[in-house]
Amino acid sequence: MVLNEISFRIRYAETDQMRVVYHGNYAQYLEMGRVEWLRNLGYSYKSMEESGVMLPVISLQVQFKKPAVYDDLITVETRLKKIPSVKIEFDFTIYNESKEVLVEATTVLVFMDMKTKKPIKCPDYLLEKIKS
Repeated sequence: MVLNEISFRIRYAETDQMRVVYHGNYAQYLEMGRVEWLRNLGYSYKSMEESGVMLPVISLQVQFKKPAVYDDLITVETRLKKIPSVKIEFDFTIYNESKEVLVEATTVLVFMDMKTKKPIKCPDYLLEKIKS
């Protein structure tokens, strides 16, 4: 399925007293991966919202394998799990410069009409890009 990668350095503010990334920050890293995955397809999350579609997270599963620490260069690999319908599912692998797996994660989001707050199908423009 469609894959995208982003890399960045761990900032000091993202770590605890042991200079290990605080576990809650991984949700933000996964969001960064999803946003850039979408941008790589030619769409921004901002433009989706402007068209009346939002994507709330309904499930987040994270398995911590090894810690990321201050100043590590990490890569977030974001993979679409399957063709979306009302839901869109992603698998993630976060690894360091040595290609050691730090985290494996999965998120499920639902396409939602911003006005009605009701689930909707994946927009056609996005489906067409994914399938091409």
